[in-house]
Amino acid sequence: MNPARDIDLINDLRALPMETPWVEFKQDNTNPHMIGERCSALSNSCRLEGRDAAYMLWGIDDATHEVVGTVFDPDTVKVGNQPFQHWLAQRLQPSISFSFRAVAHPAGRVVILEIPPATLSPVAFNKEAYIRIGSATPRLVDYPARHQALIERLRPCVWEHGIARSYSDADEVLDLLDYASYFRLTGQPLPDNRRGIFEKLEADQLIQKEVGQRWKITNLGAILFAVDLNLFDPVLARKAVRLVVYDGQNKAAAVTHRKDGVKGYAVGFAGLVGYINDLLPQNEHIGAALRETQPLFPELAIRELVANALIHQDMTLTGAGPQIEVFTDRIEITNPGRPLIQPDRMIDLPPRSRNAMLALLMRRMRFCEEQGSGLDKVIAQVELFQLPPPLFRESDAAMQVVLYGPRSYACMTPEERVRACYQHAVLKFLGGERMKNSSLCERLGIPSRNAASASVVINKALEADLIRIADLEHPRAGYVPIWA
Repeated sequence: MNPARDIDLINDLRALPMETPWVEFKQDNTNPHMIGERCSALSNSCRLEGRDAAYMLWGIDDATHEVVGTVFDPDTVKVGNQPFQHWLAQRLQPSISFSFRAVAHPAGRVVILEIPPATLSPVAFNKEAYIRIGSATPRLVDYPARHQALIERLRPCVWEHGIARSYSDADEVLDLLDYASYFRLTGQPLPDNRRGIFEKLEADQLIQKEVGQRWKITNLGAILFAVDLNLFDPVLARKAVRLVVYDGQNKAAAVTHRKDGVKGYAVGFAGLVGYINDLLPQNEHIGAALRETQPLFPELAIRELVANALIHQDMTLTGAGPQIEVFTDRIEITNPGRPLIQPDRMIDLPPRSRNAMLALLMRRMRFCEEQGSGLDKVIAQVELFQLPPPLFRESDAAMQVVLYGPRSYACMTPEERVRACYQHAVLKFLGGERMKNSSLCERLGIPSRNAASASVVINKALEADLIRIADLEHPRAGYVPIWA
């Protein structure tokens, strides 16, 4: 921890008019059970107060807030035969990552105990949860209204609120974040002074005020607007997008291009999508609907699928980030984290994202659809280009979308034909229509004289419980998804 930051922290806390539910001052009271109860109370109160951390400070007069110094040394204290900090950690449930720090303040020695807010459940000491009310530390169970309020505020850690960089001065923030792109992409005029810039960045939770008139850059701010993610923690840098292009249909083929992103998602998005499109071959005759040179894959589909991979990944999975792999016959777009929606319902159901703030900002900047997941437009583009249906594939640790290059109906696998039938039925249903034999023929490029081939595909989709007859009394009325 930065010693200068700790001194600024101490001075900022001393400047408070009185102790708060998340700050307590001591001189030399080092009773272990008292400290355990305060850890529980301060952690729970910290969550109720919406603070990032709670603090106990030794060496501060609790009346005047003057630095008086302390001889307390948490590294040498023992409880019985156990080191104090180990003893304390064993008795706090759920476990919290508290930290003691001795600070050589100019006015005297101060010890800081920094306590994180409760997350999954109230923090208890020796199986009893406490809360701070004024200068008292009663049991939480004796105050049911506060207990209920705490339960309502408890939630897992939101990754976007995490801190990517602490204790940065204004110049560092402006060097690390591409703030000009933030204003351009969000459609706001660039303020003519620093105060206006920082107010806007703080309002969108890209930065937070720090002690000593400094700033914190949040994970949200860094992942979207970093000039270079490598200037932040390596865990964050590994969330950069990786692009690999192969000269073949599998990973054994030679790699012709490789690009490891360094910019934040918002700053680098347009360049990434443009780079991918520039690498793709052009195709002049994909289908009857296309009478001019077109890219092998629809640009809109690539844009939406890349944006979805960025937005919906599980940021808490370390060591992995979004990856785009381009083969001669397909593109595979993979993001870490199991999807929150079943793959066969991704087209029609509203998206569920682990990263709500990231998704909101990406949509504000028009990198993806304002409403819905945008996958309906992806399917529509795939049908227009008469491509095989995309594959949505999940695993325990990742979500992958495969976008295939041109292939005729005759070259599609039986599974692909059935998947195309289901996706076509969903698209028609979302448009207020019903899939029919004739529309599926058009989708799959089947000549009308061979309509029986479409009937075979429809029957297999019916057998797989993917679609159903829309009106049993009028079988010719068409088909809808099984869930409709």
